[in-house]
Amino acid sequence: MAFKPNYNQQRAERNRAKEQKKQEKLQRRQEESARRKAGPEEQDDSLPPQSGEDDATSGAA
Repeated sequence: MAFKPNYNQQRAERNRAKEQKKQEKLQRRQEESARRKAGPEEQDDSLPPQSGEDDATSGAA
């Protein structure tokens, strides 16, 4: 025998999922905003240093 639909529970589950999705989107947008505010300094971490900070490791003795 099929169960009687529980509309309040289904609506609550939909609202929970919707709220979770909104929170994830908000967090993603805040992270992207923080990354933009940080500027290009943090985005170029993979590049080698341009100044003479690593003179000891460059082999120039």
